[in-house]
Amino acid sequence: QVQQVESGGGSVQTGGSLRLSCLASGSIFGIDTMGWFRRAPGKQRELVAAVTNGGIIYYADSVKGRFTISRDNAKKNVYLQMRSLKSEDTGVYYCNGGPSIPTVQALGVLWHWGQGTQVTVSS
Repeated sequence: QVQQVESGGGSVQTGGSLRLSCLASGSIFGIDTMGWFRRAPGKQRELVAAVTNGGIIYYADSVKGRFTISRDNAKKNVYLQMRSLKSEDTGVYYCNGGPSIPTVQALGVLWHWGQGTQVTVSS
């Protein structure tokens, strides 16, 4: 069982940057892929970025070129560096893990959802 805590969110202006952190505790055995998800106002949760143990990285088209995901396997942490933020990036961001990128993209995650961290982008 894994417990994760997301942090680093906040309120920024358009074009600003934030770095999100996900600190996980417990065993991540069997978790090949860790990712960041977001739920925008009025929308369903979606995968934003993911990274596998082998270093394969996925980004949603909407964030490609602006966000960077990284993983610290030793500390079971995953980070999301967010640059050039837009109002469309506003939402609650969550981290979670699963066996593969396709599985987590379909929200087939293995951990309970945490509280997430709020990101608000305004002019």
